[in-house]
Formats: sequence, C-alpha cells, structure tokens
Amino acid sequence: MSKDKILVVEDAPDISSLLKIYFTSQGYEVMTAMRGQVALDICRKTPPNLALLDVNLPDMEGYDIGRALRQSARTRHIPIIFLTARGEKQDRIKGLGEVQAEYYIVKPFDIEEVHTIVKGALDRARQKNLAHPVTNLPTAELINEQYRQLVASTGWGLAQAHINGFETFTQAYGAVVGEDVLKFTALMLNEVINELGGPGDFIGQMVVGPDFVMTSTPEHLKAICTRLCERFDAEIGLQYNYKDRRNGYIVVNDDQGTPRQVPLMSLSIGVLTSDDGPFYDIRELSEAVENARQHALAEARELGRRSHASYARP
Repeated sequence: MSKDKILVVEDAPDISSLLKIYFTSQGYEVMTAMRGQVALDICRKTPPNLALLDVNLPDMEGYDIGRALRQSARTRHIPIIFLTARGEKQDRIKGLGEVQAEYYIVKPFDIEEVHTIVKGALDRARQKNLAHPVTNLPTAELINEQYRQLVASTGWGLAQAHINGFETFTQAYGAVVGEDVLKFTALMLNEVINELGGPGDFIGQMVVGPDFVMTSTPEHLKAICTRLCERFDAEIGLQYNYKDRRNGYIVVNDDQGTPRQVPLMSLSIGVLTSDDGPFYDIRELSEAVENARQHALAEARELGRRSHASYARP
C-alpha cells in the first residue's frame, strides 16, 4: 500500500525541516512548500492525503490556501490542519469555521501530539472513503456528487477513462508496479487538465479497477482526451522492462498454460456531454458513459489504434 502523503506548508526552514524529518521517519511521504502558490500548484498536480498549513506565509495566508482547496472539486476532500503562532479566538474561528480545518494547533507544539492529530485525521478520511488509497484522487461519494451536479445542469462534458491491459500487467509485473501505473496516470491526468482545462474541472478515480472520471466543458474535454491518448501511448512504455517495451507486448500464459502476446497498456475513453441527455439520475449517467467507453475500445480495435476516445455525438 502507498504511503500517506503529507504536504507541509511552512516558511520557517527549521520548523519545516523538523516536520519533514519526523514524519518521514514515521513512514509518511512528505512534500514541503514555503509559499502558498507553490503549495496550491503541488495540490493540483499531486494531491496530498493531508495538508499541514502555517498561516503566516510570504505571499498569502494559510487561510487563503485552505479556501482555495475547499473551493475546488479536485481538492476539497483533503484534510487540513493549521499549525501556526496565531492563536487568537478569531483566528481559530476562521480556520475551523470558514476553512473547515480538521484541527487548529498553536505553536509551540509537541511533535508527537501533532502526529497523533494527523494520524486521526487520516484515519477519519479513510473511513469516509473520499480518496483513492493509491492516487488520493476523489472517489466514491465525491464522484457521485459530481454526477448529481451534472444531472441537474447543462453545458458539461464527462469522460470515463479505463486502462486497457492493466490487470494482465499487474499479474506479470506485480501489484506494487501496478500502483506505479495508477500514480503515473493520475499525474498525467492532473498535468493535462491543468494545461488544457479550467479551474472548475474535476478528476476522480473509481474505488475498484483502473477507471478515472473527468468533467470539464465539452470544448476543453475534447482537447484533453486527445492529449491524454497521445501522452499515454508515448509514455506508458516506461513502465515496462526494455524487452517488453521494444517488442510492444508482454507474453503471458492463458488458463490452459498457452503463451499469448498482450499489447502494451492503452486508454479507452468514453465521452458524453449534456447534449446527449437528458439524464434523469446518476445510474443512467454512469451507464451511458461506460457504454461510450466500451464503444471507444471497440472503435480502437477497428481502427487499429491503441488509446482512443469515443464521443456519443461526433
């Protein structure tokens, strides 16, 4: 299982170093930022499991970072803990009330107490099942929440992407390397949507299987899907050893023990827009986008392509 990823936003080098060294020694992956904008860029690219925020930063207040995380569908599930010298009542109210932080810790602090609070916040987040355990992308109820918003609105685009050949790959290379593929795909999705999408776009991952969900405007989504297919085909080979990458396939045994060639992994992406509706509930919407995804896989085979996106309406 992947390590929990903590983002420490602190402009005092000694405190930042202390937190990084301690939490790394406790088995966490720790990222640090000394400025608020750097912290937001990290969250958009590789969402952490938890953010530990100072309030007083050179470019913005930690409250502003927290508000920005809460306003985005891609990051609002991230637990926030404030760790700051500002301990007045109004400061606590702002952090716990306005930003909806999990906890507000006033400096000086006891590092073991901070660890206990962090561990509790991460445990509660897991119990709510709001983030995928490998990629930390929104999942489960947060995806359903997005679907409910789409059903009740217009002007949207929805895409579901599946990694073809993922199960066979993990059987050949192992579950740990399979997690690396999920992380690679999640990182690529974030990078492409940050480049070609808008601030209100959403990325989620299904709890089971290598399936990802994206929402954007129809115009943005078409460019996003095109770029995703291009990049995935160009970069997925790096997840394989040299021999398999050179051959363009891996060799596995079927149920009868007969060797067979399986192509390198690819993406099949099904795309819907609000014009393909109306959709009356989230089940109908999820079935429609999965059907479009299945059609993308069939089209790719007919056209001799690897990764491919299929649109319900041309």
